Amino acid sequence: MTAPIIQLRDVAKYYGGSIVLHGLHWDIGQGQVIGLLGRNGAGKSTLMECLLGLRELDAGSARLFGEDVAALSDATRARIGYVPQKHGLFEWMTPLQMLDYFKAMYPRWNAVKVEALLERWGFGPLELGKPIGRLSGGQQQRLSIIRALAHDPELLVLDEPVSALDPAGRRAFLSELVDGVIERGTTVLFSTHILTDLERVALDVAFLKDGRIALQGPLDDLLEGARNGGGTGAEGRRAEPLSLEDLFIEVTQ
Repeated sequence: MTAPIIQLRDVAKYYGGSIVLHGLHWDIGQGQVIGLLGRNGAGKSTLMECLLGLRELDAGSARLFGEDVAALSDATRARIGYVPQKHGLFEWMTPLQMLDYFKAMYPRWNAVKVEALLERWGFGPLELGKPIGRLSGGQQQRLSIIRALAHDPELLVLDEPVSALDPAGRRAFLSELVDGVIERGTTVLFSTHILTDLERVALDVAFLKDGRIALQGPLDDLLEGARNGGGTGAEGRRAEPLSLEDLFIEVTQ
């Protein structure tokens, strides 16, 4: 069997006296598309930062592509795309300057894709000539997404990637995610509070609760299992179909 791309063992992370992650085990295999769900403050962003080596673990181990995240090689880093909740762009640069800067770091930089995304997502000469700090929040988030997709990563980690986008922008991003990323077999970990968006792209969902992955599985299977798991309907079935929102509340409460 192929080793998991992401391997977490007994991971723990504390902030002062607050336990965020504790005894967390998690494997993510090649080509999986997983939606990560949890209440506000459950630790989703912390989990993503820990598995990418951006935060030091207090206990346990995390490996990506077989390497310890605390000592990732440049070659492995070049296989990863990441869209953080806060874009982390160089606000004094123009979009073209910023993209040229990152282009030098990635041997598989896809200039054709970058040019096409800039054009489709409304980056004309005016926007490309402005300092990033003067762009709108939605434009900055689109630019962060383009940076993450530009080198055709094998692993794409998305932390609330559409929070600043309007409905049209979200639709365009999700279309690109499905047609340009997921269909290539990319492994995707996607955190969002917009459950309808997650339902469009995620094949599996994982729920983070009390510092651990409380439940994970194919979305359709989890919903079907919950519908058949008891309730007010005949023969133990619920009277109404269970939605992802219902399942979220049930698992995380």
